[in-house]
Amino acid sequence: QVQLVESGGGLVQPGGFLNLSCVASGDIFSIYIMGWYRQAPGKQRELVARITSGGTTKYADPVKGRFTISRDNAKNTVSLEMNSLKPEDTAVYYCHAEVVRTLSGSQTPLMWGQGTQVTVSA
Repeated sequence: QVQLVESGGGLVQPGGFLNLSCVASGDIFSIYIMGWYRQAPGKQRELVARITSGGTTKYADPVKGRFTISRDNAKNTVSLEMNSLKPEDTAVYYCHAEVVRTLSGSQTPLMWGQGTQVTVSA
């Protein structure tokens, strides 16, 4: 019933920028944590950034100072502004949500989007 849909992935040159967006849809009452993870071939899925409903953020060390996460609680959206992109940022980026509460009274501890490919290459 509740779905996460990402947009904004694509091909960009090193040093460029890209903006990812994720929309959570359905009978949503609240979402505690929204964020972004990424996974490159042969590597484990890793946290990129996350943000709580109260605005507390956390960033992985490789992206600190380059990426910015934000959310709109009213619209149930989360965005990731990626600047000064590097080839090592190439990965599938997944939208993530924790503690999703619905208007009908259910609660889902963890949800994932389908993922969107980000490729940084000259």
